[in-house]
Amino acid sequence: MQAAHRVAKNTGILYARMAITVFISLYATRLVLAALGVADFGLFNVVGGVVAMLGFLNSSMAVATQRFMSYAQGEGDLEKVKRIFNMSTILHAGIAVLMVLILEIAGYFFFNGILNIAPERVEVAKIIYHFMVVSTFFTVLSVPYEAVITSHENMLFYAILGIVEALLKLGIALYLAYSAFDHLVAYGFLTAALAIFLLILRRIYCHRNYQECELNFRKYYEKSLMKEISSFAGWSLLGTASSMLANYGQIIVINIFYGSIVNAAQGIAIQVSGQLGAFANTMLKALNPIIDKSEGAGNRLLMLKATMSGSKISFFLLIFFYIPVLIEMPYIFSLWLKNVPDYAVLFCRLGLIRNLIDQLFVTLTSAIAAVGNIRKFQIYNSVLNFFPLLISYVLFSFHFPVYYLYIVFIIYSLIGGILVLSFAKSDCELSIPIYLKNVVMPCLVSFVLILILSLVPFLFNLNQSLRLLFVISISSISFLIVFWFIGFNIEERMIVKPFMKKIFSRQ
Repeated sequence: MQAAHRVAKNTGILYARMAITVFISLYATRLVLAALGVADFGLFNVVGGVVAMLGFLNSSMAVATQRFMSYAQGEGDLEKVKRIFNMSTILHAGIAVLMVLILEIAGYFFFNGILNIAPERVEVAKIIYHFMVVSTFFTVLSVPYEAVITSHENMLFYAILGIVEALLKLGIALYLAYSAFDHLVAYGFLTAALAIFLLILRRIYCHRNYQECELNFRKYYEKSLMKEISSFAGWSLLGTASSMLANYGQIIVINIFYGSIVNAAQGIAIQVSGQLGAFANTMLKALNPIIDKSEGAGNRLLMLKATMSGSKISFFLLIFFYIPVLIEMPYIFSLWLKNVPDYAVLFCRLGLIRNLIDQLFVTLTSAIAAVGNIRKFQIYNSVLNFFPLLISYVLFSFHFPVYYLYIVFIIYSLIGGILVLSFAKSDCELSIPIYLKNVVMPCLVSFVLILILSLVPFLFNLNQSLRLLFVISISSISFLIVFWFIGFNIEERMIVKPFMKKIFSRQ
């Protein structure tokens, strides 16, 4: 019950953050698209796609480091946490240097025959790319600090930092609207500078507030621990890097065959799915430390319960926002963007469906990581990550439509879910029939029911604004009813009821 209370409190804080940041970020995207134009926005999505990759890399590597810290906290060993922090700092300094070398070498090939960029914008694209490489270095160095904040479940500071970031991004977008400089160069520079600034803030905060943030490599160096963390981080990095390259590869493949105009539509789809998906992934940031600490304390049963409840609740949180957007996306996009790029609506719908499939199994990956035996899983997962790109490249070579890329990735997500289930069974003692019965089936049935009910307004001749209002209302009401009676099992309702009584007793 205490763990559930902490998750509920931290999730509430993070949702307050999201409620503020999502709308600011989406409005900032509208301003940036208007300032850059479709062609330059698509070009930034190709070259500056490194930023999106780095955000994914940073959060995934932070989860790997946080796993060791939370596990040690579950054991109640502060000295071990200090050693983990120091070993992690050394490790990520090496990774940061390696990443810079790899990106600079890759940049040479990108700009000499791979990327499809207008000749007059090649030099600008190179400048943006170097900004992103600098940002990479500081992003990787920040991973231990991100892990410390998460392992302490300090979601208040995380929320404040997120709001500051959103407001500064809005400031950048407003600046671009009036800047006399090349908008693309200015956007690349300011985006990289913002990333560095936020990372410095994390570092200062952690050293002032957490005992384990004591850098003394000679005192806290431990060869066996360094080997263990390096092995775990290395296999995690393999899985993360392959997934990251596969996602960035989508951008490259589309650029090669269709150019930067179609990349603009892809950039919009990435923004929307990223912002909406953040609502569900926010809960995972609050849940992951509980999974790791439970396993660290030897409580496998609590770890599996948290895993199953987390997958189900994060899926429901996703469809709460996804269903109205999926149904009314053309109208929403016409209100949001001055010029809606071709394929933007189609890409976004297919991308959201893929996210829903991934969400069904998302916490199982955290459970596998908590147990710690990730080598074989990451090898299989890394190989699987590249299949969609290879298949899509072949399909495009035979002139298949561009949206086939997303269809291939949806099939890949289904195969990935089967892979995760099989490893969760062998490594975490998960019962697949119980998971399918308690998580997958309630989620799928609920999604179909809410979707059908939310389509009712289309049976009537309503104007678009009124129809959108009815779709949101019906979707929200049906969501609450379906979630309670189909989504929750009896035990989960017993946990939630005290929170509901507490909320209503304050009214």
